[in-house]
Amino acid sequence: MTNRWWIYQKERFPIFAHGPMVIVFCLSIMLFSSLQADDLPSLGRISGAVVSTLILFFQLRVADEFKDFADDSKYRPHRPVPRGLISLRDLARVAWAGALVQFVIALQTDFGLIPILAFVWLYMGLMTKEFFVPAWLKKTPSVYLLSHMLVMPLIAFYVSAFDWLCTCRVMPSGLTWLLLFSFACGLVLELGRKIKSPDDERPGVETYSSLWGSGAAVLVWVAAGALTVGTFLRASTFFSGVTSPFSLAIGLAAFALLAFIFFHTKSSIRPARFIESGSGVFAMLLYLGLGPLQAVVS
Repeated sequence: MTNRWWIYQKERFPIFAHGPMVIVFCLSIMLFSSLQADDLPSLGRISGAVVSTLILFFQLRVADEFKDFADDSKYRPHRPVPRGLISLRDLARVAWAGALVQFVIALQTDFGLIPILAFVWLYMGLMTKEFFVPAWLKKTPSVYLLSHMLVMPLIAFYVSAFDWLCTCRVMPSGLTWLLLFSFACGLVLELGRKIKSPDDERPGVETYSSLWGSGAAVLVWVAAGALTVGTFLRASTFFSGVTSPFSLAIGLAAFALLAFIFFHTKSSIRPARFIESGSGVFAMLLYLGLGPLQAVVS
């Protein structure tokens, strides 16, 4: 298929890679709430959350296209926007159409979702503008990373509201731990995406391995993984009051994956290429263990 939008999604927003992760993410977040109330969410609310969240992640990609256009034109002219396959105006139109779809979904599901969605949009807008301090953020990559990853718990809170808000229940116990888990997991994914082997580094393309050094970047990635596992285990106690052997096994398996990649990376930097895919498997395993698999074993 040669349709330019099909080519764009393959290169910049692969739907068959993002789709399953978004589905598991939404199921995990919503089931964390519903399992505590013994009231599973309806297929309609799950579908609404998945579609709205998928659009949110696409809008984040569009925001990146605008934010990085100058650097992409200079250092990455092969990308779809700099090479003229898709224009920024085209992307903006689709993003705004997506916003209309999100608004209709929220309006049809529960009016209370609209202010939460608006706040997520507002934060994404601030991210696009680099919080109006782009030069300072560029000099402090750790602050840049943390500030941009705060969007993950905001999205998680929005998704969770598709359950407890729409059924007129109070917020679920342990929601803070769930949001911390989504934040930490976002760090793992973002760090994993920007850790490269030396021969994969490119001029003008900032990665955490080039900013901090490969060894330090991988150590920070593992530390983020440890934080993710810790928040996962704490959040899982709100299903039964204690960390179950099932949750402990999932957490240990996930961290063992990071440890395996780390020790192989120490002996040869080339396995750093597997960090991004390993991060995805790690996140998928934990999100499955926090909600969907809990529903099966409970």
